[in-house]
Amino acid sequence: MMMLRALVVLLACLIPLPLAADLMTRDQLTDFVQAPYALGAPVNDRGVWSLLNSGGAEAGYVFETQELAPLPGFSGAPINMLVMLDLEGRFIDVRLIHHNEPIFVSGLGEAPFRKFMEQYRGHSINTPMVVGTPYGQGGAGSDLVYLDGVTKATASVRIAHESILAATLQVAREKMQGIDSPPPARPDPAVTEDLSWADLVDQGIARNLRVTNGELDQAFAGTLWAQDDPIAQADPDGVFLDLWVIDIGPPSIARAVLTPASVADLDRFSRVSPDDEPLLVIDTGRHGLVSPDFVRNTAPDRLGAEQDGLPVALRDADLLFSTLPGVPEGVAMILRTDRRLGFDPARDWTLLVQATREHGMFQPQVGSAHFSLVSQTPERFFARPSLGPVALPAWVEALRHRQADLIVLAVCLPALLFALGPGMQRLARHPQFGRLRLILLAGMTGFVGWWGQGQLSIVTPLAVMRTVIDGGSLAYLLYDPFSLMIWAIAAVGFFLWGRGLFCGWLCPFGALQEFAHHLGRRLGLRQWVVPDLWDRRLKRVKYVLLAGLVATVFLAPGSVDRVAEVEPFKTAITTYFLRDWPYVAYAVAWLVLGMVTFKGFCRYVCPLGALMALGGMVRGRDWIERRKECGSPCQLCRVKCAYGAIEKSGRVNYSECFQCLDCVTLYHDPKQCVPLVLAGKGRPGLKGGRT
Repeated sequence: MMMLRALVVLLACLIPLPLAADLMTRDQLTDFVQAPYALGAPVNDRGVWSLLNSGGAEAGYVFETQELAPLPGFSGAPINMLVMLDLEGRFIDVRLIHHNEPIFVSGLGEAPFRKFMEQYRGHSINTPMVVGTPYGQGGAGSDLVYLDGVTKATASVRIAHESILAATLQVAREKMQGIDSPPPARPDPAVTEDLSWADLVDQGIARNLRVTNGELDQAFAGTLWAQDDPIAQADPDGVFLDLWVIDIGPPSIARAVLTPASVADLDRFSRVSPDDEPLLVIDTGRHGLVSPDFVRNTAPDRLGAEQDGLPVALRDADLLFSTLPGVPEGVAMILRTDRRLGFDPARDWTLLVQATREHGMFQPQVGSAHFSLVSQTPERFFARPSLGPVALPAWVEALRHRQADLIVLAVCLPALLFALGPGMQRLARHPQFGRLRLILLAGMTGFVGWWGQGQLSIVTPLAVMRTVIDGGSLAYLLYDPFSLMIWAIAAVGFFLWGRGLFCGWLCPFGALQEFAHHLGRRLGLRQWVVPDLWDRRLKRVKYVLLAGLVATVFLAPGSVDRVAEVEPFKTAITTYFLRDWPYVAYAVAWLVLGMVTFKGFCRYVCPLGALMALGGMVRGRDWIERRKECGSPCQLCRVKCAYGAIEKSGRVNYSECFQCLDCVTLYHDPKQCVPLVLAGKGRPGLKGGRT
């Protein structure tokens, strides 16, 4: 009981006062604005202030992103940043104000997050910026500005980037250009028209940009690269660029261009990512749309777009598709752009095409020329929502980014379900079952844990609770599809086995504890078996900790991530033990304890385990077979159960069962199971059969 009280006191001490989410006051903002600039007057009630130079003249704007672009992070709350923008649209500074991103709160620390934001300084909002790095020579001469992300925190960084862009573009349009943009148009599914390719061309829905080799040469005339395209010089009337662009967001237009199967794929894409506008581009010339080193699902390095003089972020939708007969054939791709960043397909926008040439053989110099095409889709195909909050969509980019990992997981997890379901008895009876289990656990630790960063945490359900309480969107869960798939399988396991599927097979830190136990046995360490009375008492601690964490969501929501450090998962799995020494010492202490006490953290302290145990109450059946003799007189399974999940009566306590299958192995072993041993000797002991 003293240990229980100490843990409760520790939890209470870790709960500070809640952090305010209101806009900063003038005094608070002044601390962020440094000479030669000074804070001016507020220009609206949404956190936008004027920025003054040393002479007192207006020099730009200062604003917070959370009010203008409240895109939720992994904690369910927006990442709030301060942006300073000059009158020419250049970033003076971007500063982090507040966030609850788990990976930065106490995992990697805030230093790399703040360093990422330093990259915006000096860049213009008129320049397209993307998070990532160019592939091969794909970035040579590209108009894109690449911002280095943060390893293991790509999703959080991209959320921050999109928040910065959305807020800055909004201020640039309204305050610097005087444009009061209406809500972006969205395709109206109620509009149905029978259109053909010829109709799209005649009505100007499909727009064409044609550039001959001679026109290309003229664009480079008088430059270092004037003579660096022998194909153009040999055939000046030949076609260099014959580009078509069509907005295929409206269903009627998509049906006039794509095959029925491709239209169905596009519909699925639009349901997953409802804020993205798909744009089809086709080039029948030799430009090729992108460089040879282009990687799918990234920003096209030879194409750009702008609207109202401001860049429009384009990204490959990574869709495989086929076009109908009559549609021009060539290099084709579907791009997507986010309407939340201000893109309006029903107003004029410009597609920018970059042509590049190289001069020299060794480390050639790259030159470029640009061609543009103005496009606009008739208003009749769209509907404009009324002003007000728009539900944020799931971030399909995360799904594309982890496609390979998700495929492996989608194959392995159903195989594990089959092995633990229909194949459970055969698996448990396998003579090498113990070794097979360790191999599977090693795979979970290596692939799911350290490689895939799929260690589930109590932070996620607490964030969901907070989001539901605040009435926010849960779309941020899709930012980590790898972990979401594991959550889904764990939920399926609730109905089939209880908590055992996750705690016994899918938890990387649980696997580390099991390896620690085997290491302790190999080293000959004396095992400390907790007495039954204290075992029952200590198992309640995890429920107390879970209740304390839930209370924190209501009383001090800004402290959830700090209090959740009771889990050593972030230290051991997310950061590979590369953290401040107190966190490392805490995680290592549990593994050292696991060498002499079997999975002590999982059994007694883990708040996620407590939540899993509660979820396991929806279990539909008792899946561990029992005989009448189990518990009376036979106590072998209870004695052998390292988790203490079998009672003296022989009944299995599924809230504490980790599905290790040791008792299932014993149940079928004629050399160990007492009723089977007696039956083999011709003595009674198997009467009553299975229960």
